[in-house]
Amino acid sequence: MTTLTPDPALRLILGSGSPRRLELLAQLGVVPAAVRPPDINEDVRKGELPRDYVNRIAADKAAAMDPAPGEVVLCADTTVALGRRIMRKPADRAEAAAFLSAMSGRRHKVITAVAVKRGDKVWQKDVQTTVAMKRLSEAELTTYLASDDWRGKAGGYAIQGPAGAFIPWINGSYTGIVGLPLAETAGLLTAAGFSLWGDRA
Repeated sequence: MTTLTPDPALRLILGSGSPRRLELLAQLGVVPAAVRPPDINEDVRKGELPRDYVNRIAADKAAAMDPAPGEVVLCADTTVALGRRIMRKPADRAEAAAFLSAMSGRRHKVITAVAVKRGDKVWQKDVQTTVAMKRLSEAELTTYLASDDWRGKAGGYAIQGPAGAFIPWINGSYTGIVGLPLAETAGLLTAAGFSLWGDRA
């Protein structure tokens, strides 16, 4: 992976409206200069596999961004995959119930792809984490759905919310499940010349 010389004056633009990604960046001590979520078509193509899908969407988001000189853009996309089935954000409570019922007592994957863009150059990586969900009782499912925590969450749950009680085991990146794998994101930003560990202007 090509690494550019660190530039302390670079400004980070977050190409995502996710409050969780803002919080995760804050763990790195980074506050974006601006938040500009791109507007792209996120429909799944026929026969598209989950890993291919999430990488394409992250790349499309980056392509839709036009960073000014002195800016570096960070985009990401997260999806939940049960085998070949892609579970995006549920449209309604019924779809959230269907997603959670399908994952109940089984393992699934959470895949987050991160794309960092500076000028016309893009650095990209995906991170896959295997997640085990306990077998959900009717009471657990009903109570969780009533909380509305499933809204706006890939697969209908967030591990850092009430549904964390349903996840006894993961293999991979916890921050990747939340929406931004920090180790890999730090590596991509560093490669693009964004000064994470030194002085910033």
